[in-house]
Amino acid sequence: MKKHSILYIIGTALKFIVLLVYGLLVIFPFAWIFITSIKPSQAEIYQFPISYWPEQASLANYFEIFTIGHFGTFYLNSIIVSITAGVLAVFIAILGGYVIARYKFKLRGVVLFIFLFTQMIPMFIMLAPLYQMMASVGMVNKLPTLIILYTSMMIPFSVVTLRGFFQGIPNSLEEAAMIDGCGRLRALFSIIVPVMLPGIAATFIFAFVNCWNELFTAVIFIDVEKYKTIPVALNSFILKYDIDWGPLTAGTVMSILPTIVLFGFAQRYMASGLTNGAVKG
Repeated sequence: MKKHSILYIIGTALKFIVLLVYGLLVIFPFAWIFITSIKPSQAEIYQFPISYWPEQASLANYFEIFTIGHFGTFYLNSIIVSITAGVLAVFIAILGGYVIARYKFKLRGVVLFIFLFTQMIPMFIMLAPLYQMMASVGMVNKLPTLIILYTSMMIPFSVVTLRGFFQGIPNSLEEAAMIDGCGRLRALFSIIVPVMLPGIAATFIFAFVNCWNELFTAVIFIDVEKYKTIPVALNSFILKYDIDWGPLTAGTVMSILPTIVLFGFAQRYMASGLTNGAVKG
């Protein structure tokens, strides 16, 4: 009995040490970005030996990005684009996932395969024809263009995820509602959707974070200062022969905050939603 208790203590201690080391490895890059952001000058950032804490901490880089760099405008652009694209993608995915999960038709497997296959195609392959198409209708350098592109990018994964969640909900729920006089759409949105809120929340968070962090498409389609998103704004701090580390790290810290808050509020929905969508699919 004593031998087993000693082994249990040793095993628990090893788990704690491994988790502690892993936690430090995960936290260190974020901590270093923040420390760099409060260093007042490039000279202190580049100095050797490395200073692990600034001699005089300063918020000058944060004031610079919001006053001179118009970071507030970029923030608002990213919020508008990410939330709108996320909501549209999830709404379309609710309808698409429901149809694929509930209706039996000949090409259902083909449709599902197409959704999965599109996830394997790199976005940059399609950018040239997309740019020509958008330029021909005057949709370059406009936020609605990013919303349309991001929505189309998020729909396949969202449909596949929500389809798996729909399959985990018994048909009897909407059948009972339809017997009581509800139409198919009313039964879907009044009965089924409230039940699968964890899956919807998980899918929306995935879509929001991907739209929030997307750079390549935004760089190609947006070249006007007032319509830039946060990733494009951060990319502008990388100069030809130098990197403006102070404002770049300050902007990075500010760009991370919304996703941290979002995950903090919805982490339990993320865990249960994605697990149900994956396992029951």
